[in-house]
Amino acid sequence: MWAMITKEVRQVRRDRRTLAMMIVMPVMLLVVFGYAASFDVTTIDVAVTGEGGAEVSSLLPEPFHAVETTRDDPVEILRHNEADVAIAIDGTEGTAFVDGAKLFTARAAVQAFTAAAQQGAPVTVEVLFNPELDTSAVLVPGLGGLVLIFIGSLITSLGVVRERQTGTLEQLAVMPFSARDIFIGKIAPYFVVAAVDLVVVLVVGWLLFDVPFRGSVALIALGAVLFLFVTLGTGVLISMVSENQGQAIQLAMMTLLPQVLLSGIIFPLESMAAGVRWIGYLLPLTYFNQIARDVMLKDAPLSAITVPLALLAVLGLVVFGLAVLRFRTELAPAGGQT
Repeated sequence: MWAMITKEVRQVRRDRRTLAMMIVMPVMLLVVFGYAASFDVTTIDVAVTGEGGAEVSSLLPEPFHAVETTRDDPVEILRHNEADVAIAIDGTEGTAFVDGAKLFTARAAVQAFTAAAQQGAPVTVEVLFNPELDTSAVLVPGLGGLVLIFIGSLITSLGVVRERQTGTLEQLAVMPFSARDIFIGKIAPYFVVAAVDLVVVLVVGWLLFDVPFRGSVALIALGAVLFLFVTLGTGVLISMVSENQGQAIQLAMMTLLPQVLLSGIIFPLESMAAGVRWIGYLLPLTYFNQIARDVMLKDAPLSAITVPLALLAVLGLVVFGLAVLRFRTELAPAGGQT
């Protein structure tokens, strides 16, 4: 028995990637859940329009924080994410329009305004985009992104690393194909499957959970394509540094887990500690989630999602470019054309 124990210890010690995962993963989970696992919203951005808006802004209690806006229409203020709440002043009364697409912030705002109204504050509350504050309405767009990550990163990496293990990739390299042809040929099927799965998830969400789709199909398709470039590139990179499918699964899970927890799908970014929140802003799922949610629930125009689209494009260029270079390097020793 002691010989078996010694053998297993030596084997684990030699497998540095598995050893690192066994140590890093629990620490990462502890940090994430310690600093990010919170539904409490401590700050709610409020834009006030109408005569006397400046005076009202100065009287806002905690957790409300006054922000400036260049728009007069409360609906457009929320649609362009310039504030979480827009208060329209009309004489001595005000109407607070709450962005229901930001579920936890909206619930905190409604609770605060309800308490203020009970104390005699002349304000009425109207929740926009998600009037019932339905959880499914804000989860389904993000779940569509998770499907794209699963197909793009995990399934793609498993498929490509399987080709490396069986030697098929090296056989393709000596055939009259360029590295670009082989690369596109390998990822194209996963691109199509991921796109179909995204459509299925959104349609099922619409039919079963009454999740609205108020915006442009073209805009969400654009966001999905840019997001897929990032996820497919990640999958190829994982396969290039993995020696077998087990290692590919480990690396894919290490890239998948932070995106599930830190992209704002489960826990709102606003409630995370600053030391952890910045990680969320580096994750592509954060921006796809914002694009899908704003387009589906708020009918956001292109001008409202330009920033997340641009950031996805930058991430796609970096990750996909690295994947192409790494793929070419992998094929070069076998004599493939570049």
